[in-house]
Amino acid sequence: MEQNLADIGLVLEGGGMRGVFTCGVLDYFMDNGIRFPYTIGVSAGACNGLSYMSHQRGRAKYSNIDLLEKYKYIGIKHYIRKRNIMDFDLLFHEFPENIIPYDYDAYFSNPNRFEMVTSNCLTGKAEYFEERSNKDRVIDIVKASSSLPILCPVTYVDDVPMLDGGICDSIPVVRAMEQGYKKNVVVLTRNEGYRKESKDVKIPGFIYRKYPAMRDALSHRNSVYNAQLELVEKLEAEGDIFVIRPQEPIIVDRIEKDVDKLTDLYQQGYECGQMIKGAFFR
Repeated sequence: MEQNLADIGLVLEGGGMRGVFTCGVLDYFMDNGIRFPYTIGVSAGACNGLSYMSHQRGRAKYSNIDLLEKYKYIGIKHYIRKRNIMDFDLLFHEFPENIIPYDYDAYFSNPNRFEMVTSNCLTGKAEYFEERSNKDRVIDIVKASSSLPILCPVTYVDDVPMLDGGICDSIPVVRAMEQGYKKNVVVLTRNEGYRKESKDVKIPGFIYRKYPAMRDALSHRNSVYNAQLELVEKLEAEGDIFVIRPQEPIIVDRIEKDVDKLTDLYQQGYECGQMIKGAFFR
């Protein structure tokens, strides 16, 4: 039975390969017909959110775990060849077009909203995109949202240089509230109580020399992220959001290649997805 939560948004954090936790949560949602009128995803959350919006249950897990083992699309060899720690040609072209086709028709016909977050290199601010008709632009946006700083090249959306949305807005719950969704389900990829080292990071001048605003955003990234976590905990305590998060510290790295660890984290996500039964409906 489909359960559409009419006034509730869904917020999906990124986290690289830790996003397999979110794959599990979303597969549980799809198995139980749980839909939201508004979803916003960042980086890996944007990638996984696309499969959720097209109702392709299991697609994200297959891409992140089974095909990783087969194609080994993460690694230093890709960085040496293309200055990219991941094989973006495989991930964003061969996968959706040929290997595990993305159902654009299902996505475009989905009546529910979906936003993806990127970070604008020129302004050092977050950008929020919806695209429901142009396949190429969908790929440009999700690729930009997933372009890890330093490890991946700058990606362009509408001729504007972009990077990973998590740089500027890792947990876009404020954006969801601004869009009219005062109650939200938030899927995190870190355990409760997690914090980054809060001090600013000095970014060498030769990195993103053309983008001083991006260097500034990167230098403050940790403190901004910690502030977002504090806001999440405050809103959670007040009952305005329901958080689904890993129940123990994560041992999966952002660019993890161990499929056993990834499979275990996916299963944790699926099991934690059941927590929504105690959220805004029963």
